Amino acid sequence: MRLLAVADEEDKGLWDYYSRDKLQGAELILACGDLDYRYLEFLATMAAVPVFYVHGNHDECYDTHPPEGVTCLDDRVVVYNGLRIAGLGGACRYRTGAWQFTEAEMKKRVNRLRARIDRCGGLDVLVTHAPLHGYGDMTDLAHRGFTVFHELLDRYRPQLMLHGHVHMNYGAAIQREYRYGGTRIVNCYSRMYLDAEPPPVRPRRRVLGLWQR
Repeated sequence: MRLLAVADEEDKGLWDYYSRDKLQGAELILACGDLDYRYLEFLATMAAVPVFYVHGNHDECYDTHPPEGVTCLDDRVVVYNGLRIAGLGGACRYRTGAWQFTEAEMKKRVNRLRARIDRCGGLDVLVTHAPLHGYGDMTDLAHRGFTVFHELLDRYRPQLMLHGHVHMNYGAAIQREYRYGGTRIVNCYSRMYLDAEPPPVRPRRRVLGLWQR
């Protein structure tokens, strides 16, 4: 499945200089936070595919004016064409305001999300705003990643972890991609096209007169 992931900065090529061919091939759009709500509405209008988003730490306005025509993924698991996708928006708490969390607060969110992931039988794509600590974050608290995310990557080994928060123009040494075990971690600043595959459907088997997967 072809994914378009966006984060942090509205891509002028998609918005200001839009042409229909630029969204061709995208089967799903995932937004990793800190984007103008009108941009998300624009993508939802122009693309004939669903748009899912998580909150960034600058998306307080979403709480009073949520973007229309798109679906919030925060603290949820959705299954789209067999692809299991979970979302955890927000960043490390460095000031007062919404969508900022301590490590302990994020751990509580992770624990609640794990039960939902288990009910779906696993996880293919994790969408966050902040990165995993040590994998694409920075040394200052405002741009530090969450250590607790490794619990989801260790337990479920998703194909992709998509995040934003750290802008690629913060410095020449910023790395866009990392590997954590079998997971590809991608900073989706501006826009990125990626591929993900739903898990194979397990054949049903007959057990004591009942059909099970």
